[in-house]
Amino acid sequence: MRVRSVLTAAVVGAATAVPLAVAAPASAAPLLCNASDDAIYAEQGTVSGSPGDLLACREVKLSNIPGDIPMKGYKVRYVSTDAKGAKGVVTGTVAIPNAAWTKGGSRPTVAFNPGTLGSGPQCAFSKQLAGQFVDMYEGGNLQRFMEKGHAVAATDGFGYIKGQVHTYVNGLNAGHALLDVVRASRQIPFGSLKADGKVAIAGYSEGGHASLWGAQLAASYAPELNVVGAAAGGVPGDLKITAKALNGSLFAGFLADALIGLNAQYPEMPFNELMNDAGKRAVEDVKKNCLYGTLAVFLGAKVENFTKDKLTLDQLYAVKGPDGTTWGEIVDRQKVGVDIGTPGSAAKYKIGFPVFQYRGWLEEIIPHETEDGTRDAYCKAGINTTWRNTYMAEHLSTDWAAARDVASFLDDRFTGKTVKGNC
Repeated sequence: MRVRSVLTAAVVGAATAVPLAVAAPASAAPLLCNASDDAIYAEQGTVSGSPGDLLACREVKLSNIPGDIPMKGYKVRYVSTDAKGAKGVVTGTVAIPNAAWTKGGSRPTVAFNPGTLGSGPQCAFSKQLAGQFVDMYEGGNLQRFMEKGHAVAATDGFGYIKGQVHTYVNGLNAGHALLDVVRASRQIPFGSLKADGKVAIAGYSEGGHASLWGAQLAASYAPELNVVGAAAGGVPGDLKITAKALNGSLFAGFLADALIGLNAQYPEMPFNELMNDAGKRAVEDVKKNCLYGTLAVFLGAKVENFTKDKLTLDQLYAVKGPDGTTWGEIVDRQKVGVDIGTPGSAAKYKIGFPVFQYRGWLEEIIPHETEDGTRDAYCKAGINTTWRNTYMAEHLSTDWAAARDVASFLDDRFTGKTVKGNC
C-alpha cells in the first residue's frame, strides 16, 4: 500500500526502541481549586454525592493545547456512575477561553473523550494535556474548539486514579463519565460556565465510541443538560467485529486494552484463572504502558497464545460467569446503535439532536463494516445523521483531518443553525 499508517510507523519505532493521599468523601464542590496533584488521582475511598459532583480541582497550565490561546485550565476529580450503577470517581480536564463568548447566550461546552491513550496511570489525558507525559495526539483537536470560543470538558474516563485500571470501551462507563464532566465543570469555584450553556459531545476512535454512548444516554442520564449535537469518528461500534480484525494484527494492542478494560469492570467474570504465564505478563504490560508502548508489546499478538487452553475469541465469548452471563453477552452490551430512536419513539435511548459520523477512506484499523453499520443504525432509527467517509487519510490522521469539520459542525449547533443530514 502506498500510504502507510502513521500508527504503524510509530509502533515499529516503539518496538525497537511520593504516596498518594486518599481523598475524603465529599458531596459539595470545593471552595478553591487548590487540590494537590496527588489528591486529584488519589484512591477512590468512600464516594458520596451525586453524579457530576465536583470533588476536587487544581488550576493548571495546559501546555499541550497548542495555539497560545489565553485560557483557564483545570484538572478535576468528580463523581460518576459505572455500568453496574455504582458511584465512582473519575478525573478530567476543563479548559475555558479567556475571550468572551459573543455568539449569544452562555458559553457552550464540548464534552470530549480522547482516543486511545493506554491504561497506565501516566496515560491520563489530564496529565498529558498538562505536560506530565506525552503519548497523546489530540491537543490540536481541543485547540479547534477553543478557537471558536467553546469551553472543553474532557474526561479521562474511569480508571486513571490510584488502584484502578481504565475500563476501556465500556459504553455505560464512558457515556456517564462524559456527561458528568460537564456537570462538574459548572461547579468550579469562581468558574464562568453556566447551567444554561449548550453542550455538544465529541470524540474519535475510543472517543467516538464514548461520544455515541454519551449521545445515547444524554436524555435519560443527564436530562438537564441542553445537548444540541454530537460528533463521532472512527467508531468501533461492534466490538466483536473489531476484535476479529485486531487479533493477530499490527494493532492487537487495542484488543489487549479492551480485554483488560472489560475485566476491570467485570472482575467477577472468569479471567485471571484462564491466563497462562504469557497472559499474566500481558495483563501487567497493559496496566503499565500507554498507547505506543502497548501497540509495540502486542504487535501481531493473538489471544489464543495467552490462555492455558489456547482459547479463541469465540471460545472466550462462550465462557460463563457465576450468574450464567457470558463474556460474549458483556461484549455485546457495548455495541452502539442498539435500541436507539428519536424522542417520540419507544426506544430505550432517545436522541433528539443532529449527529456527525465520519471515517477515513484509508481506514486500516476499525473495519469499515462496523463503522458503516453504526451510521446505518442511526439512519434507520430516524436520527438526523450527517455522514462523511471521504477523508483521504488512515485511522489516526483522519482524527486530525476531520478536526475543523467537527468543530464547525458543533459550532453550527451552538449557534442554532439547522442541518438536514444525508441519510
